Amino acid sequence: MDELLLIPIGLPILAGVVLLLSSFLECRRGVGTIGVGKGLSIFVSGVIGISAVLALTAAWQGEGEARLFSLLKGIPVYFRVDEAGRLFVTLVSIVWLLVTVYALAYMKEEKDGKRFFGFWLLLYGVLVGLDFAGNLVTMYFFYEMMTLASVPLVLHDGSRESIMAALKYLFYSLCGAYGGLFGIFFLYRYCDSLTFAPGGTLNLNAVQGQEGILLTAVFVMILGFGVKAGMLPFHAWLPTAHPVAPSPASAVLSSVIVKSGVLALLRAVFYIVGTDFLRGTWVQYGWMILSLLTVFVGSLLAFREKVFKKRLAYSTVSQVSYILFGLSLFEADAMTGAFLHVVFHAFVKCGLFLTAGIFLHCLHRQHVEELGGIGKRMPVMLWSYTLLSLALVGIPPACGFISKWYLGLGALQSETGIFSWMGPVILLVSALLTAGYLLPVSMKGFFPGKEGKAAEIMVSEEETKCSFGMLLPVVLLGGTAILAGIFPNPLIRYASDFAGKLLGMKGLG
Repeated sequence: MDELLLIPIGLPILAGVVLLLSSFLECRRGVGTIGVGKGLSIFVSGVIGISAVLALTAAWQGEGEARLFSLLKGIPVYFRVDEAGRLFVTLVSIVWLLVTVYALAYMKEEKDGKRFFGFWLLLYGVLVGLDFAGNLVTMYFFYEMMTLASVPLVLHDGSRESIMAALKYLFYSLCGAYGGLFGIFFLYRYCDSLTFAPGGTLNLNAVQGQEGILLTAVFVMILGFGVKAGMLPFHAWLPTAHPVAPSPASAVLSSVIVKSGVLALLRAVFYIVGTDFLRGTWVQYGWMILSLLTVFVGSLLAFREKVFKKRLAYSTVSQVSYILFGLSLFEADAMTGAFLHVVFHAFVKCGLFLTAGIFLHCLHRQHVEELGGIGKRMPVMLWSYTLLSLALVGIPPACGFISKWYLGLGALQSETGIFSWMGPVILLVSALLTAGYLLPVSMKGFFPGKEGKAAEIMVSEEETKCSFGMLLPVVLLGGTAILAGIFPNPLIRYASDFAGKLLGMKGLG
């Protein structure tokens, strides 16, 4: 057993529980718990830093595995490092490190910082466990824990609006998870094992005569895990939960937690069921239809939305379905683009939500039309936002161009009939809508016009002061969005080799 695999899972979970259940590192100012003390900052940053280093070490040192105990006969709680876990845990760890720096600065003037960071630590450990899960039951266990650990972050401020949003998020997530559980019951009956294996473990001989019911179960599973990924018609929790959650929570919800739905779909389809069973069936075509519909509708709703964080939430609905569409094609280039977009979207959308937090925290403004003229007072922040926006639109040399290129190329080569050309068309229309709802903020921020200049005068110099801890992650993410587009080859090689392995072919290099 590789104990190193268990430490980055257990350490933050234990630290989070200790923080929640004790008066340790309490910080009080007057009545009520407010702010983040120095001791709490050191504790949280230390636990996240150590856990992230250990998680990355475990992910990249080899193919480690660890078995804790058995829930049922032949179904252990089991962890193992593979290509999917390596990719997703690296993504989660980097995002968590950056957003922790931001959150420690953001929460200085917010209530109940100790409670927030207790669940923050707990959630990171759960996500590492989800990424390293070695079989379908272990993955489902941590998938449900992830929902329960993230709900308190959504309802953090305790307002009626946030409580209702958290309940909506909980209801959608649990219903989606039960759809996944429905599929697991059938797969347990027809698979040789629930342990993840590239290409799948489905016993085709056992399935003979039962193809219809199993296809239905797999489609319910796709719909269920698609809830967390924001796929239509189960996307409504995102624009409800994101605006009310603290901005650090919104950033990780949109950048990595929605990707847990992608990971669950990836595991179920490519590691358990296998593409041979699904290729050319109504399940594949239904998945493509829903993902393309989500891409278009999400972009359109974002274009029409005036509240900035809601606009970004609808954008997440659209952009995550780029990934789902790429996976649904069962084609190597498209899957390469999907894996690239998993990474690029996580960094870009994390940066955009952190920017939205600066707008709210420093300017106390949440509507798009209120942001005119801020470029003069906050040029570094707005330039970082602009670089991130160019990446999400897909304008070279930003990173989004690379992933969308592979997605479009894979669709054209996919031999899926109408979807081989409809996919690239919808992706292009979505990119134009993305430019329409992101870039005007930059244009009006730098070139405000008469109305913007009037708004600019109303912005005091004190309002535009942003702490270094909040600004640094945004700048780093903006720079990463460009550098990853200029030097994409290492990541492309990893993504193409990964796609090739899942489809049973050599990597594309």
